[in-house]
Amino acid sequence: MREVVRDGVRYTLLGTAHVSPASVHAVQQMIQNETWDAVAVELCPTRLEALEGRKSWQELDLFQIIREGKAGLVMANLALSGYQKRIAEQFDIEPGAELKAAAEDAKSNNIPLQLIDRDLATTLRRTYAAVPWYKRFYLTTGLVMSSFSSEKIDEDAIERLKEGDILESTFTEFAEQSPELFEALISERDRFMAARLRTENAGKSDTSVLVVIGAGHLEGLARHLEQDAGDPRDEVTVLSQMPPKTRWLKFIPWLITALVILGFWLGFRRDTELGWELVGVWVVVNGGLSALGAAIARGHPLTILTAMLAAPLTSLNPAIGAGMVAGGVESFLRKPTGHDLERLRQDAASIKGWYRNPATRILLVFFLSSLGSILGTYIAGFRFFQLLS
Repeated sequence: MREVVRDGVRYTLLGTAHVSPASVHAVQQMIQNETWDAVAVELCPTRLEALEGRKSWQELDLFQIIREGKAGLVMANLALSGYQKRIAEQFDIEPGAELKAAAEDAKSNNIPLQLIDRDLATTLRRTYAAVPWYKRFYLTTGLVMSSFSSEKIDEDAIERLKEGDILESTFTEFAEQSPELFEALISERDRFMAARLRTENAGKSDTSVLVVIGAGHLEGLARHLEQDAGDPRDEVTVLSQMPPKTRWLKFIPWLITALVILGFWLGFRRDTELGWELVGVWVVVNGGLSALGAAIARGHPLTILTAMLAAPLTSLNPAIGAGMVAGGVESFLRKPTGHDLERLRQDAASIKGWYRNPATRILLVFFLSSLGSILGTYIAGFRFFQLLS
């Protein structure tokens, strides 16, 4: 526990363990036994809804999500939910139970509740953007595949949860190899929460606020509360935005397309037979690997055929991907029911659940057919180089 006085407001920072019944008890005792003008928690509205069970997947439109390029974000959310559910089943406590208890007790005691953490989707997007482009695929694949694991959560992971938070623990393996991940997941959120506290309590001198946060944020949040001198509203705005994209990165897909088309042109210019051989390699390798991905995801036979036909064409158009087409077809052919959508969080906790639930299977079709097409592009491109040289 730390106490910080800033602008006349006394902040009591309580560092908690997200998988500890003792933390739940400590939070409840502090709210009931002391007088507070407000209770602040390390949550955003989306995470609070999920903890309280108010977040419903009934309105999830997977076709729209895939078309808007948000399928990866939904898969990341489901992977996190599945990880939390495995912890809950193994240790008989839901991660973040003390945050939920703080929110519920604040409301029941008519104490204003302040949600100070950054929106989860923004954190995930900024985390992804912070990682160098060549590490992003490794990060995304690792996160999704980790949700398929049937192994028990090991003691090291639990100790990390006691010291940090659910996001930090999930990404620890990657954060150890990437300072950028630590910055987006921990340091930025420390700054964001300090700025949110200053904004929420501006002009409220002689008040006391209980701040319930993961233990991993305790020192950083205290430091920023004490030292940050800028306008907190500007800080919140800056940390809520996506960082600007590196300009040259957006040209890479178009450069790959140009090189493939150049390969076709050189092949037909040299020899018609060679040109058609290049076309055959492109169609078989690119389409075949995308179709294989859809098949591994147990997509509908028409979905697999669609991936086979679409991948060679979509790989030449950076504006649309094979996964978008295959996932869209799968969502049309096997539209999830309301019951399927309500079981999303539960099914995302195991590999069997991902394949059993039509909704998560659509996401798998999107992911694996996209992966196949990407691999096919590079493998076929390497074969182009061999044939042309």
